[in-house]
Amino acid sequence: MRILVTGGCGFIGSHVVRQALMIPNVERVINLDALTYSGHPQNCFDIEDSRYHFIHGSINEESLLKEIFQTEQISVILHLAAESHVDRSINSVKPFIETNIEGTRIILESIVEFKRLGQDIHLIHVSTDEVYGSLNPEDPPFTEKTSLNPRNPYAATKAASDMLVQSFVNTHDISAVITRCSNNYGPNQFPEKLIPLMTLNAMNGDNLPVYGDGKQIRDWIHVVDHSNGILCAMLGLIMGRLSTGEVINFGASNEVENIEIVEKIIHLTNADKSQIKYVKDRPGHDRRYAMGFQKAKKILGWYPEIEWSEGLAKTVEWYKENSEWVESITSGQYREWLTNQYGETI
Repeated sequence: MRILVTGGCGFIGSHVVRQALMIPNVERVINLDALTYSGHPQNCFDIEDSRYHFIHGSINEESLLKEIFQTEQISVILHLAAESHVDRSINSVKPFIETNIEGTRIILESIVEFKRLGQDIHLIHVSTDEVYGSLNPEDPPFTEKTSLNPRNPYAATKAASDMLVQSFVNTHDISAVITRCSNNYGPNQFPEKLIPLMTLNAMNGDNLPVYGDGKQIRDWIHVVDHSNGILCAMLGLIMGRLSTGEVINFGASNEVENIEIVEKIIHLTNADKSQIKYVKDRPGHDRRYAMGFQKAKKILGWYPEIEWSEGLAKTVEWYKENSEWVESITSGQYREWLTNQYGETI
């Protein structure tokens, strides 16, 4: 296999790159990343495998994408490049449309063009549980049959890209699978997300901004478990265990309230509860997500292996031990964004 990972310098993408290189019959891994605010070169700087190659560029650069397909003889695309933070999509949806929808469109049309030339390329399109909408407290977890009901601009662009993929499967008979996953955590996550934001602020003695009452519930999965799931889906598609056009969900049966996570991080960092500052809730904030993963377990033999309390403790420890990474990514622009997002509570 010769794999193209889009967004391979991002949080999840960098873990996918590393784990893909552990697969024996992988001949080449190309990492295409535009290095926007959340794509960080340091996430992959220490990879010394001769099969790995980084290319600085965007999925929206059609000529570059086709050049990579041809010169590298790509056989699989793991498509993770995306704008992914709900808060930013509320402020401006334009970059989400450009990357999540238009970028996916370019990938799909390029796959069709190369298919006509005799080069078949399998696509693993990495999506999100947010396309399903919000659950009530008594509702069962999402399944692959749950109707799409995106409730924020980010989720709407991801749902649109998912539907584009399925339309190309039906119309052009391309080989593609869509994966959807619950909230990820772990090392290297950009610190505007909940767990790294709270960890770094707790360690620095800063305020811990909590939206609304803090009782929003998410199903948390370690990034290594999710990355393994993506690669299992890739192998499942190639080996025929998954059919083209199928959706596969990954979760961890680990539903936790946001405020509970903040309190655990306070304990792990020896911070103080007085640092918690409740702020105005995010517009249209979904109350609960939970992902069923019985299909992944039955068909792919996949299940989450990293226990939550251990994974969270090791994640917090990683941020404590990697101050150089933190300093390189928490630039003035990042601090400005925090102030704009949460006001003077930061």
